[in-house]
Amino acid sequence: MERQQLIERELREIGRVSVVDLARRFDVTTETVRRDLDRLEQTGALRRVHGGAVGIDRASTTEVSLSERRLRQGDAKRAIGAEAARLLSPGFRGSIFIDAGTTPAAVAAELPQVLGEGSDVEIVTHSLEAAHLLAGDERVSLTVIGGKVRGVTAAAVGAHTVRSIGELRPDIAFVGTNGLSAGFGLSTPDPEEAAVKTAIIRAARRVVVVADTAKFGEELLVRFARLDEIDVLVTDGTPPDALAQALADADAEVRVA
Repeated sequence: MERQQLIERELREIGRVSVVDLARRFDVTTETVRRDLDRLEQTGALRRVHGGAVGIDRASTTEVSLSERRLRQGDAKRAIGAEAARLLSPGFRGSIFIDAGTTPAAVAAELPQVLGEGSDVEIVTHSLEAAHLLAGDERVSLTVIGGKVRGVTAAAVGAHTVRSIGELRPDIAFVGTNGLSAGFGLSTPDPEEAAVKTAIIRAARRVVVVADTAKFGEELLVRFARLDEIDVLVTDGTPPDALAQALADADAEVRVA
C-alpha cells in the first residue's frame, strides 16, 4: 500500500522512523503504524526497534569497510579533524593517542600543521591508516602499537594491543565511535575494537571524541564508554536535545566544526 511505500522511502533517506511521528504524519493511529512496520519487517524491508524501525542495514553488528567509510561524510570529517586539532596549541608538548577510524585519521592529518616545526610531541596509534599519514613527518615522533590487524578497520586489536595501551598515559586521546546516544553512551559493533577503545579512554588524561552527526542516536552491540568518561565531543552539527542534555549532565564539552 502507498503508506508502506512512503515509510520505506523515508527509511532509505534518513535510516530511522518513529511510530509516533509516522502516526501524526499519516493521521492514523499508532496501532496502524505498528501493523505497517510489522508487515514491512516480515518482507525484510526494515528492522523493528524500540519506538519505531531502522533500515535493515543498521543492525547492531553491522560494520562498514574502511574504504566505504572514507567516502562517507568526507567534508564533515575533515572539518571535525581540523577543529579537533585546534584543541592543541602550537606550543603543545606531550603525548597524543590516535584511535582507529576515518575521523581520528582526519585529526592525524591535521596535527603536523597545527603543531608546527620543532614540536616536542610523541604520537602513539594502533591505526595503520593514521600511521601511514604521520610516518616520515619530521614534525612528530611516532610510535605504532602492534597486534592482530582487523582488515575492516586496518587497526591492531587483541590482548597484546590492550595490554600495551594499558601501560601508557597519553596527555590527550582522539577517539572515534560508531554510535553515540544519550542512553547507551559510545558503542561499536566489534568486541575487540571495543576493548581497545576502552583501554584508550582509561589510559588518557583527556579524551576527545570525534564523530559526525550520522553517529547520533546509534547504539551498536558493545558499549565501550559512558558519556561521563569523555571530556570533549567534536562534531559537525548540534546534537539533538536528548543527547545534548545528556552530554551537559556528563560535563562533556561540545564543539561544532
